[in-house]
Amino acid sequence: MIRKATVLDLPAVKEIYNYAVLNTTATYDINPKDDKYFVDMLNEHTGKYLLSVYEKNGSVIGYVALSRYSKRDAYDITAELSVYVKNDCQNRHIGTQLIEYALQEAQKNNRFLTVVSLITSENEHSIYLHKQFGFEFGGRIKNAGFKFDRLLGVDIYYKNF
Repeated sequence: MIRKATVLDLPAVKEIYNYAVLNTTATYDINPKDDKYFVDMLNEHTGKYLLSVYEKNGSVIGYVALSRYSKRDAYDITAELSVYVKNDCQNRHIGTQLIEYALQEAQKNNRFLTVVSLITSENEHSIYLHKQFGFEFGGRIKNAGFKFDRLLGVDIYYKNF
């Protein structure tokens, strides 16, 4: 079941995200985030912005966000998509369902005209998944980040409605 996130979901969202911080290049954060970070995140995802969780058997095992792309007003028609799935629950099409849900929500009432994802250049699985939903390659920023003692690039993928 995919549903809107509540404050009760934040410990699970924190666990999922902080695992990615410490173990993957899916995020360019290096240090785990504290409880306040996730409370602020929940509060920022109101109105047309989305924070939803994937719940199975009473446990949150993934989440998706449509976040503000930029604080500049002209970008209000664009959202940034982020998807994270609990490490031991990957490869079960949960990410696929979360992206599908977020894209449907993004189109409701012309909520957004463009959705953007910033993906680590080496993350072939995420790139493949985004392409399956019609995202287009918008460019690569080489040496955009440094994590785990190496330089990383970021690819920009976008989908217009």
